Amino acid sequence: MSYDLIVIGSGPGGYVAAIRASQLGLKTAVIEKAELGGICLNWGCIPTKSLLKSAQVIDTVKHAADYGVVVEGAVKPDFHAIIARSRSVAEGMSKGVQFLLKKNKIDVITGFGKLAGSGKVSVTDSNGTETIYESGSIILATGARSKQLPNLKQDGKKIIGYREALTLDKLPVSMVVVGSGAIGTELASFYNSMGTEVTLVEFLPEIVPLEDEEVSKALARSLKKAGIKIMTESSVESVDIQGETCVVTIKTKKGIETREAEIVLSAVGITPNLENLGIEQAGVVIEKGKVRVDRYYRTSVPGVYAIGDIVPGQALAHVASAEAITCVEKMAGLDPMPLDYNNIPGCTYTTPEVASVGYTEKAALAAGFDIKVGKFPFTASGKASASGARDGFVKLIFTAKHGELIGAHLIGSNVTEMIGELVAGRKMEITGHELIKTVHPHPTMSEAIMEAAAAAFGEVIHL
Repeated sequence: MSYDLIVIGSGPGGYVAAIRASQLGLKTAVIEKAELGGICLNWGCIPTKSLLKSAQVIDTVKHAADYGVVVEGAVKPDFHAIIARSRSVAEGMSKGVQFLLKKNKIDVITGFGKLAGSGKVSVTDSNGTETIYESGSIILATGARSKQLPNLKQDGKKIIGYREALTLDKLPVSMVVVGSGAIGTELASFYNSMGTEVTLVEFLPEIVPLEDEEVSKALARSLKKAGIKIMTESSVESVDIQGETCVVTIKTKKGIETREAEIVLSAVGITPNLENLGIEQAGVVIEKGKVRVDRYYRTSVPGVYAIGDIVPGQALAHVASAEAITCVEKMAGLDPMPLDYNNIPGCTYTTPEVASVGYTEKAALAAGFDIKVGKFPFTASGKASASGARDGFVKLIFTAKHGELIGAHLIGSNVTEMIGELVAGRKMEITGHELIKTVHPHPTMSEAIMEAAAAAFGEVIHL
């Protein structure tokens, strides 16, 4: 069978590419070897947020007395029910993708897809039967998996990746989490709320090391207050799994430490899924472990495109979706703007949440900007006080010359819902004074954005 476009992979890059292509009149098929929706919907973004919501409910109920509510009896998690809810949410989202693909008249081909010559894709199904499909264009959207380190080899039982962490059959008594990016901190936060004794190990000086330094320090304080032990400037040298527990050898600034844990969770990053795709045979160029593409995701081979975690750029679901739309619109003859990778929001769904976009203060200074920085704490926010969510702040970075917003860094309750305003503002080159004059509703957490802008220019009212 012949198509205008075949997409290999149905994650947030693949299925979005297919739907946009169909909207633009292209006869489209998606090849998927596992669940529709890819890792994000099934084993990443969505199920983790479900788990974290359960943790948030537990924490809220534990502090019900702070709100004048009496809860009788002990508050404890039903771990199996929490995991089951998470899987149910993920399955529902996967079915939603199935519905969207059907609605847009996209053929779903189940099996492992690979390049098989010019304009051809080979699909091998679960029975080992191979079928060849033809297409004028092919998009590789195969995503990534948990990164394996030589000294931290995952066995799926005692040393696990994020996938196993979402479906453990019992709550571990203790856990060492290696890596403090979004995956590591979110899962550390979840298991800590469940009652697991959690140690978070980070090689760099600060946790969530891509964030602004002040945000990293603030999150570390909150996680420590919640009971998580944090070890920065530390690395796991080895894990002995011969006994009933894992004996973890950790190199720190002070020397070697050993720590016992029931489970070790490796959250040290991801590896692009590029194996067995016929890439080398097709002549697709790989650089530094990722597919080389231009601004419209064309590879070195005509008619072959690549998006998402297998290309350079932030490995985030919303990035893959944006790349998908840009790629397909260019392919269909439209003239989309290339993606601005310096205006991509990052979100971490711990308690408190973290959200950011653009330059950190340190990066702005290193880039040669003369800057103005404004910061507004949620302790001064009426809505935050009323909600009992006074941790955190909004920090905004502007150029001193023109007052243009170049960076935004938020930590606090629901800040992942607030960052969109600042991403839109940066795209439109908004200035601090324009933010100050944008009337924000009262009482809301978002008022802190207006106040932080005012603080940068000496006009803050509520500090």
